[in-house]
Amino acid sequence: MGWLLTAMAATIVLMMGLGLPDSSQRQDTTGTGRTGSGQVTLTVDEQDPRLALPIHDRFTAERFNKALQVELNSVVFRSSSQDLTTWGTYTEMASRFTEPVLLTLAVLAVRSRIKR
Repeated sequence: MGWLLTAMAATIVLMMGLGLPDSSQRQDTTGTGRTGSGQVTLTVDEQDPRLALPIHDRFTAERFNKALQVELNSVVFRSSSQDLTTWGTYTEMASRFTEPVLLTLAVLAVRSRIKR
């Protein structure tokens, strides 16, 4: 359990420091068409996610919350659907492999303790 918590904490720190982009790259625009037939919503995706924040601005409560959500979604629910930097993508892939393995080992260790 200790290794699992350590791996999760390391992933959160890496996501805060290198994985989360400065801001969301997605923009939604809503308007009414010329014919008045109803609402039209357009989604514009811009360039790849970038990280240009100074180091001291990367470790905030808001970025911690977002990193925690990405971490829990990628390990427990297996989908984050989050725009991440290149480092963030590789960090998420590594955590998707190692953390479920550590979770399985922890469950097996508890199970073997209970069987005795």
